[in-house]
Amino acid sequence: MLNRLRARITAFVRQRPWLDHVVRAGRRYQGQRADYYAAGLTYYTVLALFPLLMVGFAVTAFVLSHNPDLLAELESRILENIPGSLGGQLNDLIDDAIRSRTSVGLLGLVGAGYAGLGWMANLRAALGELWDQPAAQGNWFGSKVSDLLALLGLGVAMLLSAALSALAGSNLGRDLLKLVHLEHAPGAGVLLAIGSLVAAVLASWAVFAWVIARLPRRPVRLVSAAQAALIAAVAFELWKQIASFYLKRVLTSPAGVAFGPIIGLMVFANITSRIILFTTAWAATAVRDTPEQDPAPAATPVVIAPRVTTGLPAGSGAALFGAGAVIGLLARLPLRSRK
Repeated sequence: MLNRLRARITAFVRQRPWLDHVVRAGRRYQGQRADYYAAGLTYYTVLALFPLLMVGFAVTAFVLSHNPDLLAELESRILENIPGSLGGQLNDLIDDAIRSRTSVGLLGLVGAGYAGLGWMANLRAALGELWDQPAAQGNWFGSKVSDLLALLGLGVAMLLSAALSALAGSNLGRDLLKLVHLEHAPGAGVLLAIGSLVAAVLASWAVFAWVIARLPRRPVRLVSAAQAALIAAVAFELWKQIASFYLKRVLTSPAGVAFGPIIGLMVFANITSRIILFTTAWAATAVRDTPEQDPAPAATPVVIAPRVTTGLPAGSGAALFGAGAVIGLLARLPLRSRK
């Protein structure tokens, strides 16, 4: 019964190429331990959060140090909204941060660089495993420089994709419509939202195609990653919409304000890593990317010719006859002695 059910399921899957491809991609994903790599990418993402906050804090401090009027307005707002000694303590912390902005920024850059290089090395190792590539053996310094350049390029591309996806919910798109005097046209808002989402998907598609095909230590063809990158782009845009809805619901409670952002970052990083790795497994198991093997040459027929020999050669027969006669004479000697 179980064998019949298994045979039916196998036949059902093989009759549907897309489902068979999903199964093969899932096997590659699980066989190459992609979940463990996704956990490592999540770890380095969270690890880079605090150094990036330090860098942002230092940049803000540099801006405030060169704008005394803005700093004075900020401190006055703090005193108005937080009366008592707490407001004065916050202003003192701001002044201390401005004085130590250089050291804070340098420490943040070092920490962010360490976490970012670890993240990129883990990602490239995972992509190589999913493409079934051997581990690269090369210069450590050269690999780190390559990881740094790839990280900077990926960061710029992701910022561009995020900006395009946020275009529909911002006033920038409406300002663009006002420039061409189409802000009151029927359906302008719907078309703006659809256009911005399509642009975001296209930007994400280009980013994921580059990630899947070019970030492994041994790059592969971009054509091999095109379909998988499009799947990843659509899934990523859907996931961003779900994540934004999740954060809006979570941040309404006091506990959500305290722990929601860090938990949301962990979940977002993990799911995004799994999307990238699974679509890479999809690209690596595509039927058209498997090299066609030449048919094996036909085997030459094997002719079995039994060799049957009857009788013994003349020399061997004579030797055996002589040995038998000698043994017979020796056996009769004891009998004669008894008589």
